[in-house]
Amino acid sequence: MPFSARAGEFRTRLTLMRASDALATNVLMYAIPLLVLTTTGSTSLTGVAFLMEWLPRLAAFTIGGPLVDRYRADRVFRAATAVRSLLLITAAAALALLPGSGALTTATVMAAGAISGLLAQAAFLAVETIGAATSRKAGEQAHRVQSVQIGIDQSALLVGPLLGGLLLLLEPSCLMAVVAVLSLAAMLATTRQTDEPFAPSVMPPSVLSQLRTGWCTVLAIPALTCLVAGLIASNLAIAVAQASAPITVLQGFGGSSLTVGAVWSAAGVLSLTAVAASRYLVDRYGLWPVGAFAAGTACVACFAIALAPELVSYAVAIGVMMAGEGALTVVLRTLRARLIPRAVFGSTLSVTIVLVVIPMPLAGALVALLPASALNSLLLICAVVQGLAMALAFRGLWRHRTSYTHSAVRS
Repeated sequence: MPFSARAGEFRTRLTLMRASDALATNVLMYAIPLLVLTTTGSTSLTGVAFLMEWLPRLAAFTIGGPLVDRYRADRVFRAATAVRSLLLITAAAALALLPGSGALTTATVMAAGAISGLLAQAAFLAVETIGAATSRKAGEQAHRVQSVQIGIDQSALLVGPLLGGLLLLLEPSCLMAVVAVLSLAAMLATTRQTDEPFAPSVMPPSVLSQLRTGWCTVLAIPALTCLVAGLIASNLAIAVAQASAPITVLQGFGGSSLTVGAVWSAAGVLSLTAVAASRYLVDRYGLWPVGAFAAGTACVACFAIALAPELVSYAVAIGVMMAGEGALTVVLRTLRARLIPRAVFGSTLSVTIVLVVIPMPLAGALVALLPASALNSLLLICAVVQGLAMALAFRGLWRHRTSYTHSAVRS
């Protein structure tokens, strides 16, 4: 097969891998807490469900990167998606036999969400590693490669919540079965990673030593440290908005489960548009100005979410926040791909993602502990923290801009 044909096939299979996996992940991520709320009516259990989804993901990020470095990204991706397919088929069968509500049903849903979250993030680390290799090869056009990949993620964000809401109108077992099929499709589309050298003999001997290497790498690169700090604060604001959305829409605005999915799907449209526009904006204005503007937009929108008096303004604010985050993600992932050395990419990526994902279970815990009436105040506090952290992060990125501009030239 000619080289150009092989390259085209690789890109197609990589797109199918990422699209199927991202859609499966987004359907479950939004549907699990919503399913718990509709079957139990408990806002505390809704927060616990969000917490249970994200805590295992920290474990996946901790071990996933070293496993990618040691065993190759395509192998890790194939294994994670295969196991998730089997898990969800089992969960679908169990939910078909169990009553529509009750402690056992709730426990089954939470367990499926927790284990699926772990596997989903292992798969994400693997496919992100393959995408980063492609991005490095693109050199000055790296942001275009990242925008395509993030466009796939944002498309899944668009379709996932709406599909999850529709499937919940049928049966929870139907939801699990559909996600199992999507995960199976991702596994079948997996292509062998041939664009990066595979040399397990040069890897550190243990996961702990690899993580230590990744942590030292983050601390040794000031621009990467600033990037991670800003993402931590930004993710906390997004996580609180996501975790509280079912409660706000259903109990605060009197909406339905389908309404929750529609709100986030509409936000996905705006986010996808922002991602598509960002490649042209970065071409014209550069990474730093586009990233700073996107960060400011997301911070202002977070304030608006907390102060929204009714459903329409709430939905608009969610959309604006996700649009800002979409453009910001293009910038920050491009910088991350440039800043992390290739030889320790998986280990360092694991450490950075663990740090930026910690706010997700924290948000679930906060929503579980606080009464529904306090959620708007919590969002306001998160918006203030986000604004201050992003201002400091982009100040640091500007001071250390030579580190990532030189990386672009070397690529």
